[in-house]
Amino acid sequence: MFILRVHSVDTELPLTDAEEIEFYTTTSLSNPNPKFRERRGVVHLYRKASQSSLPNPSSRSTSLFVVAVPKYLSAADFIRFAGSHIENITYILFIWNDGMEDRYSVLIELAAQSAADAFYFSLNGKRFSPAEAELCHILFTHSVEYTELGEIASTPPVGFTELPTCPICLERLDPDTSGILSTFCDHSFQCSCTSKWTYLSCTVCRFCQQQEENPVCSICGSGENLWICLICGFMGCGRYKEGHGVRHWKDTQHCYSLELISQQIWDYVGDGYVHRLTHSKVDGKPVEINSRCTSIEGTCHSCGYGDDSGINEAIYSSKVEAVFDEYSRLLATELEKQRQNYESLLAEAKGKRDITIAEAVEKAVTSEMQDIQSKLDKCTEEKNALAEINRKLIKDQQVWHVKVKEIEEREASESRLMDEKILDLEEQVRDLKVYIEAQKTLTDMTDSDSIKGGTVLPVPSTQSSSTNTRRHKKAGRRRK
Repeated sequence: MFILRVHSVDTELPLTDAEEIEFYTTTSLSNPNPKFRERRGVVHLYRKASQSSLPNPSSRSTSLFVVAVPKYLSAADFIRFAGSHIENITYILFIWNDGMEDRYSVLIELAAQSAADAFYFSLNGKRFSPAEAELCHILFTHSVEYTELGEIASTPPVGFTELPTCPICLERLDPDTSGILSTFCDHSFQCSCTSKWTYLSCTVCRFCQQQEENPVCSICGSGENLWICLICGFMGCGRYKEGHGVRHWKDTQHCYSLELISQQIWDYVGDGYVHRLTHSKVDGKPVEINSRCTSIEGTCHSCGYGDDSGINEAIYSSKVEAVFDEYSRLLATELEKQRQNYESLLAEAKGKRDITIAEAVEKAVTSEMQDIQSKLDKCTEEKNALAEINRKLIKDQQVWHVKVKEIEEREASESRLMDEKILDLEEQVRDLKVYIEAQKTLTDMTDSDSIKGGTVLPVPSTQSSSTNTRRHKKAGRRRK
């Protein structure tokens, strides 16, 4: 049972060359107007993991999905390829994928289950063109979902497993897994079928086709024991190296991976190869993986396996090689574990050394910081003391400045008073001199009778009056 999820942001549109195929549809009397639509998107194909994918009555439906149609086949050519079955078709959707320029897919709805069965058994496995190698692969689909979110489209539903949409990768799988009746072609790089389908769109086919490349793991870069995912083309190393292929399966649920050396596909869910056939190491012919005689002697002469010594030798060589590989991988695994153990011990010792060094450095830095802090505190105290002394000195300076100013004013006042006293005394001395001279003059005069009884009047002077005025003012201040 298959379901489809299409990651698409577009809507269904009428087919652009619908007029070209109108001739093939108008001639049908039972279904004269089938719907032809087209849409762009990325198709994700899922199958139910618990059942076989080969068609059975419970898995059939009226909806068919053509996995891959080569791009050189136009829509009209595909309608001609369908032939008379077109009269039972009610709906055809051509899905164009931007990432797959070499092919497209077709979703078909038929009127009845019998018509769908006839379409499937008539065209499944048929060449699209007699001159080309591409085959038509058809699957019965149970449902189709469209979403604009890539995360939803790429997430498998519960109980389902995603399959590749590349026809070559589907043919590499076992028919029970892919639902496609594969041929015995091994799809090596010399095959024309691979070169026909591969236009650098499928990563798996590109690695198988271009043998000159040297692929490496996408994560660690290892070039040994490589596996490539059939769904998305992720290149990862096996579980005996770093196990990036297994991690990719756990992260994305892409359970099918192709080993590049053996070209065999591993199913991570089933934990085994998906092939029932493998190529003999003797002649390269396909043989069953479990093909051996079941009799006790090993030669029953009835099954045909006991007589083929070449196949038995190939199986024995394969077993020896498998055992050798298993022990080699086991030894490599144990050596890797020992290496990791010693590396962990070295890392632990290095970590302890780093911790010791860090503790010593931290202790030394802490001690140095404490010393510096104590010195800083001491300097701060001295600074505060000096600041206090400076404030006191400034205050004393202001007080003394006021006192000096008062003393200067007092001395200036006293000096002025002294000057005034000196002037006053000088005036008194002058007055005495004048008086004495006047007396002497009067004494020396002969005609003393004429001036007897007279009054001596001093001559008023400006300086004298001003001096007297000042004297009166001083006397007034003293009284006050």
